[in-house]
Amino acid sequence: MAPLLVSYRGREEPLPKLATPLGLDTLLPGGERWELEIGFGKGRYLLRRAASEPTTRFVGIELVSKYYRRSRDRVRRRGLDNVLLLRGEAQYLLSVALPRGFAQAVHVYFPDPWPKDRHHKRRLFEAGSVDLVLGTLGSRGRLLFATDALDYGRVVQGILERHGGLDVEVLDTAWAEGPRTNYEAKYVAAGRPILRLTAGLRRGGRPGVLHPDGRAAVVAAVREPEA
Repeated sequence: MAPLLVSYRGREEPLPKLATPLGLDTLLPGGERWELEIGFGKGRYLLRRAASEPTTRFVGIELVSKYYRRSRDRVRRRGLDNVLLLRGEAQYLLSVALPRGFAQAVHVYFPDPWPKDRHHKRRLFEAGSVDLVLGTLGSRGRLLFATDALDYGRVVQGILERHGGLDVEVLDTAWAEGPRTNYEAKYVAAGRPILRLTAGLRRGGRPGVLHPDGRAAVVAAVREPEA
């Protein structure tokens, strides 16, 4: 298996075994807000946003080594010092490497739908693991999602709507700025239907709480010490 890596400001390091999440504000100090893209692929959306919004800090997660390296090299060539890239499996990195509630926006575009039943546990959006994604959202944060696998998209929509603390909106138009990823540009040109949605925490909602349909997947829990 390829090593877990973290890249930022011209540096690349193996990701150590973590007892606590990464100190993102120490690695990339000075920005105004954080956004996260899970599965950034060739980096089209992440790098464009980072170049146009230098005071916003971006974290990207990618499992495929060649895509990670391509985006890492482009970040360096373009001198983007507001980008931190992680190479590794998303569910693991969300659970150990990233702090809770740090992001004002989380972007997930065209994730692998893992259509076979025996592979559903690998999906990023399952009732037993969706709290890992939502747990990165701050109190005013929003999730933005798109897929061409419409059956999977409806599954994701249902999971989010049953969460109980989210307002979910399915968009009936494309993103205002046009396609955000290479996949989306190809599918739009081919006339392929795409499901796009956004979700935000309701007032007083708590990010990352266990999904009511996923509690059976939890086999152990540790009580946090009282203050």
